[in-house]
Amino acid sequence: MRNIKVFACMSLMLSSTLISSCKKDETKALTDLVYETAVEGYSVTFTTKTEGLSNVRWEFGDGETSTETNPTHTYPGKGKYVPTLYASVNGKSVEASTVLRIAKTTPVKIDDNSVDDWASVTSSIPLGPKKGVFNEVKMDFDGNYVYLYIDMNRKKSDGDIFDIYLDSDNNTGTGYLTGGIPDGGYDILMEGPFLTGNVDIFYNTGTDQTAWSWQVQTIADAYTVGTVKEAGTNVKFEVRFDRGKLKKGLDNTKGIRIAIQAVKGDWSAFIGYAPDEGSSSFFLDMNDE
Repeated sequence: MRNIKVFACMSLMLSSTLISSCKKDETKALTDLVYETAVEGYSVTFTTKTEGLSNVRWEFGDGETSTETNPTHTYPGKGKYVPTLYASVNGKSVEASTVLRIAKTTPVKIDDNSVDDWASVTSSIPLGPKKGVFNEVKMDFDGNYVYLYIDMNRKKSDGDIFDIYLDSDNNTGTGYLTGGIPDGGYDILMEGPFLTGNVDIFYNTGTDQTAWSWQVQTIADAYTVGTVKEAGTNVKFEVRFDRGKLKKGLDNTKGIRIAIQAVKGDWSAFIGYAPDEGSSSFFLDMNDE
């Protein structure tokens, strides 16, 4: 840790004689206490960034404590918690607190090479006679992401294009009104071959809700394709959307609406709808946060 040396200089005039004196102040030890948190579901990892700690004690805000320097703690459920770190730094007793918001958790793991975790997710988009290639479409969410799972009768190599319309504020008075799947004012369009190539992200910018007015956005890491499982003419895959990077953060509402269309890679035909063409968009209830 860098120390700052301060020199105070004075000039005194005594008996017509100039006496110069220079005094070096004692360096004061810095006592900043800094730590970082990484939240995954109900589990939080605390990492101290300040060196030279002693007499460490954590109070996690739920009645539990720890004397580890970098503990991992699992909270009992959703809510707001104020963890506090007490420690000695350079001989001084100091403390630091932060506010944690533990939101809904999800069983979905995007990087576990499996889609079996979706079996316990109950939020399914209803499919009907016009579902086309779709067998099952599910959604889930947590405090940071929205998750999408698709099971369909296609091959990855088909290069199918997906149009995913999101009504991020659940407000039909704003956003694009598509006649194909109504009851959503769509603010976001994610379009492209999720399984074989890049996906473009568009924001609706038009004042006429029935007019085509989309502006392409450059947003790094707004989505992540997770596990893809293929068997014959069937493919299952999962996608994660970053709530903090998309418009309105998908975070300023108690739910979002979604409509999905699948199109052949050569744009020659629509091959699937979720929900059905002409049916109301699907509402993902996020009041459980």
